[in-house]
Amino acid sequence: MSLLCFQLEKKSSFLDYREVDWFSLASILFLLMFAPLIVYYFIMSCDQYQCSLIDPVIDLLTEKKHLSDIWNKTPTLTYRAAGIYTLWVAFQVFLYVFIPDFCHKFIPGYVGGVQEGAVTPVGVVNKYEINGLQAWIITHVLWFANAYYFHWFSPTIIFDNWIPLLWCANILGYAVSTFAMIKSYFFPTNAKDCKFTGNFFYDYMMGIEFNPRIGKWFDFKLFFNGRPGIVAWTLINLSYAAKQQELYGEVTNSMILVNVLQGIYVLDFFWNEAWYLKTIDICHDHFGWYLGWGDCVWLPYLYTLQGLYLVYHPVQLCAANAIGILILGMIGYYIFRTTNHQKDLFRRTNGNCKIWGKKPEYIECSYMSVDGTKYYSKLLTSGFWGWARHFNYTGDLMGSLAYCLACGFEHILPYFYIFYMTILLTHRCIRDEHRCFSKYGKDWKRYTAAVPYRLLPGVF
Repeated sequence: MSLLCFQLEKKSSFLDYREVDWFSLASILFLLMFAPLIVYYFIMSCDQYQCSLIDPVIDLLTEKKHLSDIWNKTPTLTYRAAGIYTLWVAFQVFLYVFIPDFCHKFIPGYVGGVQEGAVTPVGVVNKYEINGLQAWIITHVLWFANAYYFHWFSPTIIFDNWIPLLWCANILGYAVSTFAMIKSYFFPTNAKDCKFTGNFFYDYMMGIEFNPRIGKWFDFKLFFNGRPGIVAWTLINLSYAAKQQELYGEVTNSMILVNVLQGIYVLDFFWNEAWYLKTIDICHDHFGWYLGWGDCVWLPYLYTLQGLYLVYHPVQLCAANAIGILILGMIGYYIFRTTNHQKDLFRRTNGNCKIWGKKPEYIECSYMSVDGTKYYSKLLTSGFWGWARHFNYTGDLMGSLAYCLACGFEHILPYFYIFYMTILLTHRCIRDEHRCFSKYGKDWKRYTAAVPYRLLPGVF
């Protein structure tokens, strides 16, 4: 296959050039070509085929319909949707940049305001304004104020404009990804943290700049990872619930379960936004199409499929099933949060703490940064981290399964999320461990010998 590639001249010693293996390149080309089509297919299936993923294929194979018939029936971009989306993103930018966090001043235990991120590969420590919880609260207060008092717009506004908004989200996703790539060549925030491979597709997909910024505080990764997609997540689900009420005169317990369980996950994200600065997305990923388009389109459209499905197929669960799903979701959340808390506590105290009532066990290790500075670290082997190396992902998967089970078993569409999350988190395990092995070397081998399982103790 002929690929559009170009080689960059090594004009400066700080540029990081890396080879791209054929499998990575093939995967990236596949995602660039088909990820937007996958999102469209799922949303179109709900809009035109009552959430059936098979009927569109059957119609095309039997020539009952042609691609042009499906496309012509798809709602187009509208001025109304463009206005809604522009106001939404602008409002989130305003909350992020111009409203310093005040929640940490009166909410006990919440860590907000100016916080330091992890050390970048070249030894830089960036500062961030953590105000995501505040943005979420302000946004939802205004949403409920409108729904119950002002009545400026219908609570179903998101559902009613869902496909036109999809085109807006795609425009923003591609625009910010393209801008980030251009920026990395001509005015990078920190040129030493740029990573060039010489392959256009890989660089566009995975990103070149590590922490692209505009000004002092507008950080691309933090903004697009949390806002506008995750703030919108709970609003999207509320709009689905409002549409269900409008269509059927009631909101089913399955819709309430999805709203509650996913709402807990979203609130957890913003409550622990400062902790998020130490995760793989911020600490290791560069900012490209993978994060830019993914956070604008993939996340809000495919992570909310359960609520969308329940608009078309309302499910009223029996009490036993509803309680069972709630328990599964809460146990998953408990594992997810407790596991992450144990690691965060261990890091903050440098191991001078207790986990499950005992002094934690760990493996001491060291690594070198790009500039040759030697750093020391500790790998926790106590608590849930002694059960499996990524047990937080296990809890995440349990919660994901609960969202899907709330939708019953009539269609496979709402189960896409658990399939996707299983693949994503398994791949992330492997990717993270490959990076850790490169970073820690023989110390990582000692760690994997002490904690032999990745996700499920005794299984994998």
